[in-house]
Amino acid sequence: MKTATDALRVTVVVGSNRRGRFGPVVADWLLDRVQGRDDLLPEVVDVAATDLPTSFDRTPEATAALAEVTPKLARADAFVVLTPEYNHSFPAGLKNLIDWHFTEWRAKPVALVSYGGVSGGLRAAEHLRQVFAELHAVTIRDTVSFPNAGASFDDAGRLKDPSGPDAAAKTMLDQLTWWGWSLREAREKRPYGD
Repeated sequence: MKTATDALRVTVVVGSNRRGRFGPVVADWLLDRVQGRDDLLPEVVDVAATDLPTSFDRTPEATAALAEVTPKLARADAFVVLTPEYNHSFPAGLKNLIDWHFTEWRAKPVALVSYGGVSGGLRAAEHLRQVFAELHAVTIRDTVSFPNAGASFDDAGRLKDPSGPDAAAKTMLDQLTWWGWSLREAREKRPYGD
């Protein structure tokens, strides 16, 4: 069994909370790739399972909603954020989750997996890069993108042609692992400053 001392702790964030969303199909595919590696220990944060208020007041309700998700983000060494593309950007629920946290993202790498129509969610991924830069996170250059995602998977949730996405995921996860270990070691030697 993998432990946090011999594997990098990776929190996979499922960024959609719409009814009938496609995100769980992509998340299941990605988690198979992550769980198949000895160097990664995954944990999942699903925006749809997190009822965060939008007022940003630290009310008792907000504290209760954050009680489960914040520790998962805080203990992560690295992140993979899955996002659909809505109106040329990422979903409001994902932005809300990101905005409720700051130090949890700092000096940690973030890989992006996007899906959508003809663009494959790439515009959403590029918008996320700007947000994570502001939070002092490092986004990984290589992404995984699923254009016309619904047509890429069969009814059982399996990719019809896994060769391209599997190769892209390996490259992305290799880069995430390098950055994750490097930044984890750096944070242990020198806490990241303001």
